[in-house]
Parts: sequence; structure tokens; C-alpha cells
Amino acid sequence: MGNPMDRQVSAEGRTLAIVERGHRGALEKQFFDALYLAAELHRQLGGLDVLLRGQAATHAVRARPLPALRLGDTVVETLTDPRAGLRTLIDAGVRVWAEESALAAFGFTGTDPDVLLDGVRVAADGELALRWPEYRMVCFL
Repeated sequence: MGNPMDRQVSAEGRTLAIVERGHRGALEKQFFDALYLAAELHRQLGGLDVLLRGQAATHAVRARPLPALRLGDTVVETLTDPRAGLRTLIDAGVRVWAEESALAAFGFTGTDPDVLLDGVRVAADGELALRWPEYRMVCFL
């Protein structure tokens, strides 16, 4: 039977959301980031796939929890954790890919099972672009 992650999955009826920017401003986006939006789109549109490109591909890499941010005497502990957001998406049935060249640009390889979060697939450059016609809609978050 093999690994189910290796099988081609149908995109029919789903939306593809592409996330390229890994950081858009911690304080401004602390309550509503792109991954939170992705969860809502998945719920409302009936199925979502997410492609992480550029800096956003690092969200798929296992890492320690984010520390609190100290600004003078103020400590901000409400920053979003992109890895927690991805785990929420994957648990909800969102299929998540990280672009291979983006991972490599930051020194990561998708072939090492200890590098990526469980449930994240690696996509070759252009792999999902070839499948755009199968999607109901493609958007950039």
C-alpha cells in the first residue's frame, strides 16, 4: 500500500492558498494571521490545500516554541505560532506542502523525517502550479 503521503491526491473542488511571506509583523497580525485565515477558508470553501513558499516554508520545520517578545518593560506573549497554526490546519484536513527549493534555501531538506512537522508534504518547484487547473480557485495569502 505504501505511504499515503506519496500518493497523488485530487485537488478537485479544493482551493489552493499560497503563502510566501513568513513574517508580516508580529504585533499587527497577532490575532489574525494568514494561517488563521486559511483555517476559515477551509471551513467556508469546503477544502483547502496550502503551499508554503519563500520564508513561509520555514513554518513547516520543527522548532522550539516561540519565546515571548520583550519591548522595554512590556512583554508580549500573544504572538501567533505558525507551527501551531499548521498543526491546527493539518488536523482539520488541510493538505500542506512546503516548496523544496525554499526549504533548501534555509538549509533544510524535506527528505529527513525529523525536519518537517508531521503531515507536511514536500513539493518540487512548479509541481502545484501544474495542477492549478484542477483547483476551484488559487489565491495568495
